[in-house]
Amino acid sequence: MIAEVIVDVPANQTDKPFDYLVPDEWSDLLEAGMRVIVPFGPRKLLGFVIGLKDASEFGKLRSILSIVDDAPVLGEELIALGDWLARTTLCYKIQAFQAILPSMMKASYKKTLRVSSDQSLEEWPELQTLFGKKKLWAWEDIQKVAPKTLSKVKKALKEGILVADQHVGDQRTYKTIKHYLLAKKANEVLASLTGRARKQHELLEWMLRQPVGASFSFSDLEQAVSATRNTVKTLVEKGALVEEEVDVFRDPYQKEIQTTEPLPLTREQQLAILPILKDLETDTARVHLCHGVTGSGKTEIYLQTIQEVLKKGEQAIVLVPEISLTPQMVDRFKGRFGSDVAVLHSGLSQGEKFDEWRKIQRDEVRVVVGARSAIFAPFSNLGVIIIDEEHETSYKQEETPRYHAKDVAVFRSRYHKCPVILGSATPSLESYARAQKGVYHLITLKERVNNRMLPPVRIVDMREELREGNRSIFSKPLLEALQDRLQKGEQSVLLLNRRGYSTFILCRDCGYVVKCPHCDISLTFHQKEQRVKCHYCDYSLPVPRVCPECQSEHIRFFGSGTQKVEEALTQLLPEARVIRMDVDTTRRKGSHEKLLGQFGSRQADILLGTQMIAKGLDFPYVTLVGVLAADTTLHIPDFRSAEKTFQLLTQVGGRAGRHELPGEVIIQSYDPEHYSIVRAQHHDYDQFYVQEMMFRKQHDYPPFFYLTLITVSHESYVKAQETTKKMAVYLKKHLTEEAVILGPVAPAVARIKDRYRSQCMIKYKREPGLMPALKGLLDHYQNAYLKDGLSITIDVNPYAIM
Repeated sequence: MIAEVIVDVPANQTDKPFDYLVPDEWSDLLEAGMRVIVPFGPRKLLGFVIGLKDASEFGKLRSILSIVDDAPVLGEELIALGDWLARTTLCYKIQAFQAILPSMMKASYKKTLRVSSDQSLEEWPELQTLFGKKKLWAWEDIQKVAPKTLSKVKKALKEGILVADQHVGDQRTYKTIKHYLLAKKANEVLASLTGRARKQHELLEWMLRQPVGASFSFSDLEQAVSATRNTVKTLVEKGALVEEEVDVFRDPYQKEIQTTEPLPLTREQQLAILPILKDLETDTARVHLCHGVTGSGKTEIYLQTIQEVLKKGEQAIVLVPEISLTPQMVDRFKGRFGSDVAVLHSGLSQGEKFDEWRKIQRDEVRVVVGARSAIFAPFSNLGVIIIDEEHETSYKQEETPRYHAKDVAVFRSRYHKCPVILGSATPSLESYARAQKGVYHLITLKERVNNRMLPPVRIVDMREELREGNRSIFSKPLLEALQDRLQKGEQSVLLLNRRGYSTFILCRDCGYVVKCPHCDISLTFHQKEQRVKCHYCDYSLPVPRVCPECQSEHIRFFGSGTQKVEEALTQLLPEARVIRMDVDTTRRKGSHEKLLGQFGSRQADILLGTQMIAKGLDFPYVTLVGVLAADTTLHIPDFRSAEKTFQLLTQVGGRAGRHELPGEVIIQSYDPEHYSIVRAQHHDYDQFYVQEMMFRKQHDYPPFFYLTLITVSHESYVKAQETTKKMAVYLKKHLTEEAVILGPVAPAVARIKDRYRSQCMIKYKREPGLMPALKGLLDHYQNAYLKDGLSITIDVNPYAIM
């Protein structure tokens, strides 16, 4: 038997299956989708078996060294998906397979050194001392412990005195706990116990009453008969109990969750769910775009659809953007489906993620709720895929492989013949255009559940506030509304999509702005640490007291971040209890849940935060939402800026008045006439769509054209620009005349981490030769410029233009 193996070397020359002999004793064990360790040149590597066959066109084949898994980690569908990902995102197959699996299953390579069995270290005193202490040394440990011996170690390796062994594995760790069960001698030991061993007697008698072969953890025994560790240890030593290590799952959600029942559907919801249920019955792969205003009950449609899927004995994947994967959202699904739910998101430790993945792989759960990567959940019988807040840009991965979760969902739905539901109050223009053309099936929910009104939205012109002498972050209407809510005992949410204290520091004498030395971006002041930080590369330094350029003391902070707003709130409204939520306050594990829990239990009056508070929150006492600077996303150099602004304002506005109390939204802006802000004020998606589509058509942007973005980076600005220029020339030769090739240009942030960036953009409608041309580019530059420090990324359908 011969195995086709993709080896763990992400390079053009190795991006193909290699044939290996399967030793006879493993011919019944090995299956496609398992990981194996294989010899590759002088090294040992981890690889994925993607197929098995009887013959090979190559002569002398090497054998597989060992099998890593006892069952396939990639099924037939996920192998096909990896293949498709590699083709459509221009990555290597090994990178695609690694993206599909939890990061804990990536290979770990360790090099160890030992003395050759037939050699002596008599003539090598330094090495004699080193290997006298320890027979086996990891290469990294020698570098730390005895760096001065490294030249001698290298020489001894060359002469065969020392031997280097390479160990290949993965980073998986399993959590185990000790369990105890009765041994054959238990009755005999019980009969020999004296009256003084009362606890041992009691414990053995209790265990003899339990079912045969049952095993118990120490906490079980402690609870049952108040056993002590000493008692258990003594019985193990006497041979009455057997101690064994039992594999257990790490559970990040140990709290008690209240079970919930399905809610009665409104007329609109019933009409919305009917075509989805029909597709479930007929096993039809169709994409449904559920366009429903905030609070229209989209989640209940998801829950009742999943209920029908589970009745059929099938499985469901629910994707939620990372920032709205709040404990509230998780509780909704766990409350309805209990232990049938696995959760995957970045807040879990690597071990917890791995254990959740194992539950899915073993079919111990049937519903997965998670962020982007949960789309790869290893289900074999999918019944529905749901993507909530489908417009969110976080569904697009910004590292290799640059996939979009929606595209993966459509691929998997075709394989499993099941529907996909995309839900949003503000669908992306690409999705809505597809629904208008009939490519997707459009479902519309125009009313909130229980006929609650959408909150009235008031726009405050901050230019007028300035003219009236108000230089505060807060306009008069917003401050009055906050005071009113405090008096009534209601809660408010304030959004400012900018963390830190001040956006930049400027010298009023010479105009110098404190910038990052490694990136072309100004540093942000963080008051708590009294440091200025770069939000691109994490460079930081203490706050300068005088201008580094002209030594002037007239150095001032400009712009407002969440920290500055928090300080201003405590000065203006000293009685208000404020919770701040941004990247800085939610770094620690569980802090997100803790802060929202405090706000939900009314331990705070105002929740202040960045866009992480704009989605998925549902608190009954929130009656005011304030947007402090609606323009932060409006004037960035990105053709999607108006769309992102409209979406953010509509989403955050939807947090107000979701229950009995009426809500209100106040938006502060320096550009109040902009159509994205005016349309958000009237909750008017349709008119926004019409206006934005006119702009997109005029400038040949999606959804009228597709885009591909090529970014070249190098330590030399000239090198980056020249390479991009050559690429543009190459593309003009290989693509049709309809394709528009723009560039080379420097992006808005031209330098990141001391590397200059240059971009080239392709706009096209139909380009059959595009993928071969891009693959040719990558192959050429990988071979010719790899040693030159050049980095090239190709993003098909990019979401981050800057």
